[in-house]
Amino acid sequence: MNVPNDLKYTKSHEWVRVDGDVATVGITDHAQSELGDIVFVDLPNVGRAIGAEETFGTVESVKTVSDIYSPVSGEVVEVNESLGSQSELVNSDPYGGGWLVKIKLSDPSAADSLLSPEGYSASLND
Repeated sequence: MNVPNDLKYTKSHEWVRVDGDVATVGITDHAQSELGDIVFVDLPNVGRAIGAEETFGTVESVKTVSDIYSPVSGEVVEVNESLGSQSELVNSDPYGGGWLVKIKLSDPSAADSLLSPEGYSASLND
């Protein structure tokens, strides 16, 4: 299972990459492999304020529909428009081209409380 060392994670299988006061959010390699082939991604509008642990979208696969939870609080400043026509990027490149949203953090230190790569890996074995 691919768990990059430069990211933070949630127990609900989202990842966060913080760059200054903007967090890029996606779902983990583990999550996409459990879901199977992603066929549709529903993302919020730019400008939407979201709180940590709040549902902000869904990922639909051939197996199920799963909620996506925000790991951090802030304002959505960008959504991955490519996923509208290429939702399979979430499967093929979950940490790159398959990112979901970018959030301007209301508290940049909030990501510090998320799981480390080691903590996330350990949670997969619980």
